[in-house]
Amino acid sequence: MSQSQITMYSADWCADCRRSKRLLGELNVEYTLIDVENDEAAADKVREINGGAQSIPVIVFADGTHLTEPSDIDLKAKLSAMGII
Repeated sequence: MSQSQITMYSADWCADCRRSKRLLGELNVEYTLIDVENDEAAADKVREINGGAQSIPVIVFADGTHLTEPSDIDLKAKLSAMGII
């Protein structure tokens, strides 16, 4: 799985982001990480995806779908459904 197929919008201070990063690491899933604190365009993209909310992490998949603040169970289910794990 190439990094371009999963993008995570995140921030260092975000506990949910750290949890999702940890899970992806444990599952050896590659992804592209974008820090919304250092990239205003990325922060705008998060608000666009979330209908104005600034909720993170937002994990965007190659099929055009996304998960916002997913539980580990939901993230694992999505990765499994896409054949990534």
